[in-house]
Amino acid sequence: MAVFEYKGVTASGKSVSGIIDADSPRFARQKLRSDGIFPTEVAEEKAQKGRLSQDISFQSLFQGIRLQDISVVTRQLATLLKAGLPLVTSLNALADQVENPRLKKIITQIRERVNEGSSLAAALEEFPKVFPDLYINMVSAGEASGALELVLFRLAEYLEGQVRIRNRIRGALIYPAFMTVAGIGVLAILFAFVIPKFVSIFEELEQTLPLPTVILIALSDFVRSYWYLMLLLTGVTVYFLARYRQTPKGQEIYDRFFLRVPVFGRLIMLGVVIRFTRTLSTLLSSGVPLLKAMDILTAVVDNSIFANAIASAQASVTEGASLSQPLKQSGVFPPIVIHMIASGEQSGELEEMLAKVAEIYEEEADTLASTLMSLLEPVLILGMAMVVAFIVISILLPLLEMNQIVR
Repeated sequence: MAVFEYKGVTASGKSVSGIIDADSPRFARQKLRSDGIFPTEVAEEKAQKGRLSQDISFQSLFQGIRLQDISVVTRQLATLLKAGLPLVTSLNALADQVENPRLKKIITQIRERVNEGSSLAAALEEFPKVFPDLYINMVSAGEASGALELVLFRLAEYLEGQVRIRNRIRGALIYPAFMTVAGIGVLAILFAFVIPKFVSIFEELEQTLPLPTVILIALSDFVRSYWYLMLLLTGVTVYFLARYRQTPKGQEIYDRFFLRVPVFGRLIMLGVVIRFTRTLSTLLSSGVPLLKAMDILTAVVDNSIFANAIASAQASVTEGASLSQPLKQSGVFPPIVIHMIASGEQSGELEEMLAKVAEIYEEEADTLASTLMSLLEPVLILGMAMVVAFIVISILLPLLEMNQIVR
């Protein structure tokens, strides 16, 4: 059975589009007519490994597949399988209720692969940009063990946890970034349009200006005269820094720098450790071997310092060492993580210990993010107030001196 993308109109004249499965274009048109849709265009949709071969509509370009979309679909599929529905039927129901057009196409194509006899993991492998190695390996382990729905529930919980962590970190970073950009915009308007109007007044006074006023006028003249050079220099700097960051050495320097930033560095470290412990716990509990799990972790952990430490630990584990010892030697993981992993290895409950570590650090990350947000707001407001106060004082001082001269 093939998959077709169609466009058509309903009996009321409303334009509709979507995808439908049928044995041929003729049967696809018949199926659409039976549903009250009069097709104007029906084209077969084909997929190639790693991407969709069909062109995406202009509207769907703005409907990317988010991590939250994948977590919702995963939980829904697990629920359908737990209810006793066959895999193909579950995928069919899933494709009918997904609203994201790109994800809907992918699920439909996965359903067709499974219907043709492919395993779910093999079908997922054709979309590596949507389903990473972690996802595929866990599904493969679930199919091999006969506990696919249980693994999917674990995957859904893991993905939901990753969404929460990402939202916490973004929430802590977006506010200061927004305030900084807004502050720069306000200052640019003041220096470019407001201050020059006062400069003409000060020039008519023909008297010595206070030092703050001289500094303010010099800054205003510089911004108005060389604003394009400042923008160009900023753009070039950002471009080359971004290019340098793509190199292994640049990525390492970037990651190490941000880990050392007060408060923010701690929050970033917590996010990496939570992802490491939660991912490893989920993989091991789903039946993925330790070495394979660590290989996946090097791609999941988005920090080169920790990724290098995990890669070194993987090499030591391959040679027969325990997991806790090489992680301790790396010096990047907190002591409590090392102790909990060592305890888990000795007791045979490594997955449970890793899950407990993740829970401990998730609570700390929540507290730190809340504290950071409560502290950043007054600090940023105070900083902006000081800058505005300097500008106001620099403008008022000459006016007050002029008032005294008049008296």
